[in-house]
Amino acid sequence: MKNLKNLEIKKLSILATQNLSILKKMNYRKLGKTNFTISEISLGTWQVGGKWGSGFDDKTADELLNTAIDNGVNFIDTADVYENGLSETAVGRVVRSRSERIFVATKCGRQINPHVNEGYTPKVLQKFVEDSLKRTGLETLDLIQLHCPPTEVYYRPEIFELFDRLKEQGKIQNLGVSVEKVEEALKAIEYSNVTTVQIIFNLFRQRPSELFFSEAKKKDIGIIARVPLASGLLTGKFDSKTTFEPQDHRNFNRNGEAFDKGETFSGIDYELGLKAVEQLKALFPESKNLAAIALQWILSFNEVSCIIPGASKTEHVLSNLSVYNTPKLTEEQITAMNKIYNDLIKASVHQLW
Repeated sequence: MKNLKNLEIKKLSILATQNLSILKKMNYRKLGKTNFTISEISLGTWQVGGKWGSGFDDKTADELLNTAIDNGVNFIDTADVYENGLSETAVGRVVRSRSERIFVATKCGRQINPHVNEGYTPKVLQKFVEDSLKRTGLETLDLIQLHCPPTEVYYRPEIFELFDRLKEQGKIQNLGVSVEKVEEALKAIEYSNVTTVQIIFNLFRQRPSELFFSEAKKKDIGIIARVPLASGLLTGKFDSKTTFEPQDHRNFNRNGEAFDKGETFSGIDYELGLKAVEQLKALFPESKNLAAIALQWILSFNEVSCIIPGASKTEHVLSNLSVYNTPKLTEEQITAMNKIYNDLIKASVHQLW
């Protein structure tokens, strides 16, 4: 019994040492004109309570969130529609229990059903913000983001003006947008109160790095890169025989049946993605963790403030943070990675988003 106890203590000691080594290496960047200094590897919480379709587990959520914070993550992205508000509740519960300064970003708008321009009104959006405050138990939201609204919403100043009033009331600190298309991002940053843009950006979705990144830099816009691993494709763990749960969007939304196709595998054909990943593996034959390489590719862009990979278990969090234990990519490697995109992926997706 004593030996068993000593073994458990030894395991905990090893884990703590591993976590500390990651924590020491965490890097931080400025989130645009919010002036928040945030972890460049942060956390997205779409599946924080367990994998898609498995039901929400509070214990899993708490362990996952605490593991991230223990390892230097200080920016957490959630949304009111993630697990019907349970994600926001879990994020608020954990953040309130911690002594560290943790920045919380959430989103609003996707509850509108049908999800059309006419459904977006200041009154409706204010109610969503107030509901998020109640669920999180926070006094103010560090960042509220319009959650991929219809394109027409970006042409309605009264929607953006609402958030100035909410800021004056102390309910929010900053406004951002989460967008589907580069064109929406460019329109959104014309509004002076927009401080951040969340956009899909990864090795298989490269268009944002062209015009948008340079325009965002001019206006000191924080860029939050989402879907950084192309729904898991870039982990290198999937093959043609991989199956997904019925409630998993990687099963039911491959052609945009439920929401924008680009949110699932970055909008690329699954089999084509597997082919590209095989070429990526051949570039890095020694690598046991392609995710770290894919994240490094994104971090090579200084315009990116942070990446928000998701996780459904603590192992995923630590895997994402292992980017700091991976040799830095060389210019030659980055060029070779881009060639895979240009040869296989670009023609089918580049012009779409």
